[in-house]
Amino acid sequence: MEYFEDRIFRPSDLSNTGLPRGEYDHCQFLGIGSGLEQLSGLRFAGCTFTDCNLTAANVVKTAFQDVSFEGCKMLGIRFDQCDAMLLELSFKNCQLNMSHFYKLKLKNTSFIQCNLSETDFTEADLTGSIFDGTDLNRAHFERSVLEKADFRTAFNYAIDPENNRIRKAHFSLEGLPGLLGKYGISVS
Repeated sequence: MEYFEDRIFRPSDLSNTGLPRGEYDHCQFLGIGSGLEQLSGLRFAGCTFTDCNLTAANVVKTAFQDVSFEGCKMLGIRFDQCDAMLLELSFKNCQLNMSHFYKLKLKNTSFIQCNLSETDFTEADLTGSIFDGTDLNRAHFERSVLEKADFRTAFNYAIDPENNRIRKAHFSLEGLPGLLGKYGISVS
């Protein structure tokens, strides 16, 4: 496997086969629209992906350590299949619809201005995570740890307080319907 450090990758840097198999430390990936479909087994540490399309990328056994994504399209990614060791991610202005974070430890993860429609957070540990201005329409939370998570500016969520751990989580008054929906209570 090759080793890349402090490199900037643009669309013209990718061959028809995509990214070379290897380890990427403190690299930047800018505006890559294709070629990121096969990330299986790669290692990313301290990397940034900006305005990239990673839709349906294969991330089986991929290591993401302190990796940030900004303005990326990431539909249907199975993050639950990546290497969970030292997993640390942050997202800003990303489309993560239909992605899976099943059983992952995602403490203090930032989801800023993201679309997480139909995303699966079943049994995920999201302690202290931030969902700032994030759309959680039909996102699935079941037996999830949401303690100290911040949902004050999130919207369209439905979280069952009896089926998730929400101690010391932060919600706005406007978000009450998302917590009380199963009870058929109307809040106006």
